[in-house]
Amino acid sequence: MSVLFDYFSAGSDEEAATVIDRVGGPGSQATIVQPEPTRGIFGRKRTTVSPAFGTDPELVVYDTVSTKNLDPVVQLGTLEELITGKAYDDIVQDPRSGHEVAIGAGGERLVLTLTGALMSALAAADDDVLEQVAVPWSETEEFGNAADPQDLADFLKSLSRLARRADASAKRLYCWVCV
Repeated sequence: MSVLFDYFSAGSDEEAATVIDRVGGPGSQATIVQPEPTRGIFGRKRTTVSPAFGTDPELVVYDTVSTKNLDPVVQLGTLEELITGKAYDDIVQDPRSGHEVAIGAGGERLVLTLTGALMSALAAADDDVLEQVAVPWSETEEFGNAADPQDLADFLKSLSRLARRADASAKRLYCWVCV
């Protein structure tokens, strides 16, 4: 089973929390539409109505980088350690390190914060630095020696561009998680 992670920027924790139940994550306008219950042949309301999917053009589509199996706490904490030189134990003590701003579907969906230090380091890093840090990051135990440094470098470049755009518009980084 893979877990979906959508990294995105938002102006506040409250704003980020609004994407918790969005079908397809913060980069989507898809929603769950609960159809009206229908009446059966004996005039009783049917209680087994399946939700339908629709789109809501009023919903904000957030600037998003999507990936699978790159979690915002352990793996990005290790990345933050490598890119900033800060000790991992200090990173996870940061109040914004994986702070839960919303939870949905019985814990199967979360919106978590990323640290300001990671966002700043990513925004400041150029592609050469990101390619260099991807190599030792791919060799950490969290990847079980199964990560391709080039795939991680590509992800980091996308995340770095997201961090730059967020920084330029005074936003923060978040992660929408869907199990």
